[in-house]
Amino acid sequence: MSGLTPRGCEIHTERMALGLRSAIGSDVGRRRTANEDSGAAGDRLLVVADGMGGHAHGELASTLTVAAMLELDERLPQDLTQVDLLGELASAVDEASERLAEHARKEPDTQGMGTTVVALVFDGARLALAHVGDSRIYLCRGGELRQLTRDHTMVQQLVDEGQITPEEALVHPRRSVLMRALSTEHPVEADLEFLEPQPGDRYLLCSDGVTAVLPDKAIEDLMAAPTGPEVVVEQLITLANQGGGPDNITCIVADVVDAGEAQAQGVRVVGAASELA
Repeated sequence: MSGLTPRGCEIHTERMALGLRSAIGSDVGRRRTANEDSGAAGDRLLVVADGMGGHAHGELASTLTVAAMLELDERLPQDLTQVDLLGELASAVDEASERLAEHARKEPDTQGMGTTVVALVFDGARLALAHVGDSRIYLCRGGELRQLTRDHTMVQQLVDEGQITPEEALVHPRRSVLMRALSTEHPVEADLEFLEPQPGDRYLLCSDGVTAVLPDKAIEDLMAAPTGPEVVVEQLITLANQGGGPDNITCIVADVVDAGEAQAQGVRVVGAASELA
């Protein structure tokens, strides 16, 4: 009878209800005069966008993209269990791309602007992930850091093809050249996947103002420390600036907790999106 369920008995396996506790921050850095990054963090949406294009166009691109993601969050129902979250995220990325193209049609001087985007949407049990560009999402679980996204860059492609090593990629003169980004030119396909969070997990979403300066080991040490998300965000920004702050710095740190430990934090918007709203 081993492995059989007695007649009349039912076995229910339910996932533990989980919540997020997050912090977000953005800084212009040491060498830039304006912040082209945008970010937003809510109770179920986390998003970072790193704009490019100069002359305030990068600021506009990241702002339009974060706005599209916030509108996605607003229109989604409270109960997400029956929602095609990956489909909804893909639609939001398409909408952001169309907004960039439409703005460029109306304002030709903004032609060529673009932005990266990384986003997570939480349904209480799973995280839906969307990624375009070289902004990143990391997971710290059990004190070990793992990069969940793969950069859409020329050097990453060279690494994948075995033409250069990961170490050579770190100092390659074209390491910032993107192969995929939201732009005014054409729609782009986002990488999409579901993540299975566990209590105690810690996620990091960040622009390359963090990762171009700080090695993974330094990020891991901060993420694994027994400090709150607010402290980790502050430390990441401080260390990136101490390392020269060559670019805008935006990051979100989110802890996965039991639903009973999570508290409503509301939506917090940083960077260009907060300044141009």
